[in-house]
Amino acid sequence: MVISKEIMTTKEVAQYLSIHPLTVHKYARAGKIPAFKIGTDWRFHRKYLEKWIHQKLVSSAGRSNRLLGKI
Repeated sequence: MVISKEIMTTKEVAQYLSIHPLTVHKYARAGKIPAFKIGTDWRFHRKYLEKWIHQKLVSSAGRSNRLLGKI
């Protein structure tokens, strides 16, 4: 049985998003991804990551629809 963790590490987020851990750090430092620090370590709340992903998908779909409408 796999237990879904609410708070994720940089490594876990990198695996979840299929991106390099340094990219996760870069996005966190720039405020491009929802994150918080505990000491020097970045942490990510799964609920806010999923909300962030959903917002990215919705905005991408909106851009695609607008582009298709102009053809």
